[in-house]
Amino acid sequence: MESISHMRTRGMDMQQCIQNCLDCHRTCLETSIHCLGMGGEHASADHQRLLADCAQICLTSANFMIRESNFHKRTCGVCAEVCEACAKDCERLAGGDQHMIQCADMCKRCAESCRQMAA
Repeated sequence: MESISHMRTRGMDMQQCIQNCLDCHRTCLETSIHCLGMGGEHASADHQRLLADCAQICLTSANFMIRESNFHKRTCGVCAEVCEACAKDCERLAGGDQHMIQCADMCKRCAESCRQMAA
């Protein structure tokens, strides 16, 4: 049986992960619009698809955790993987663009908290 302090810590970790997922969802949607405005490779189907995938899995993972679904570890595992891929792609395209750098940082933060939830 889990100790009360361990359960509280896990609950706080989950709340932080939910917030990270919701923040990452929004950031990826905003970055998608930013990238469409930039054009070129930023507006490519592959990059736009990855941003959309990341936004969607972040929202899905947040919803699973909010509902206390027994499957949240699985969605969080996938979320961590997609967030890592999105972070790498945003870094690749950043070229000093602060919006892209912020998106990559948010994706990394979300990936880390989701990885912990998936464990």
